[in-house]
Amino acid sequence: MKRVLLLWMVIFMAAIPANAATERESAIFAGGCFWCMEHPFDELPGVISTTSGYVGGFKDNPTYEEVSAGRTGHTEAVQIIFDPRLVSYKTLLDVYWRNSDPTTANRQFCDVGTQYRPGIFYLSEAQKQAAEAAKAALIENKPFKQDVVTEITAAGNFWPAEDYHQDYYLKNPLRYKFYRYNCGRDQRLEQLWGSKP
Repeated sequence: MKRVLLLWMVIFMAAIPANAATERESAIFAGGCFWCMEHPFDELPGVISTTSGYVGGFKDNPTYEEVSAGRTGHTEAVQIIFDPRLVSYKTLLDVYWRNSDPTTANRQFCDVGTQYRPGIFYLSEAQKQAAEAAKAALIENKPFKQDVVTEITAAGNFWPAEDYHQDYYLKNPLRYKFYRYNCGRDQRLEQLWGSKP
């Protein structure tokens, strides 16, 4: 019996590509409150995880209180770990645009300040080029009149937020929905992009 089990284990392990564990990439996007940015990416097949955190500033290991006070240069962001064989960076960019307001430089919806600025924080030259191409295409074909002001910046360090911020929409669904509605997020997204298909 042990020999049969061992044989099946060898066959199973041989069927897994050697590079399967390395087929992961990261992407970082800022679109206001990070609670609201996790959800749309978590729904995508090929997304392995989302992490709320801080990026784009000068302070190491910032706390939520420091970032929300605007003293660190960081903005709230979400880091996405994804399998590029199942979901492309271009698809992530498409989801990002439809879940952010690219017309406001230092605010998103009801949250005001540089700590809520929208941004695409690239981690490679390929991501930079894809982000710039996506932004140019949006400017060419945008369904709204205002200018697109979303920044495209090299990522630097990403600092995960405190545990209580992670998966907030799952842990606190009523508070999340209350915040999202009262912040006017969905109303503004519909105004910019139209109803979801």
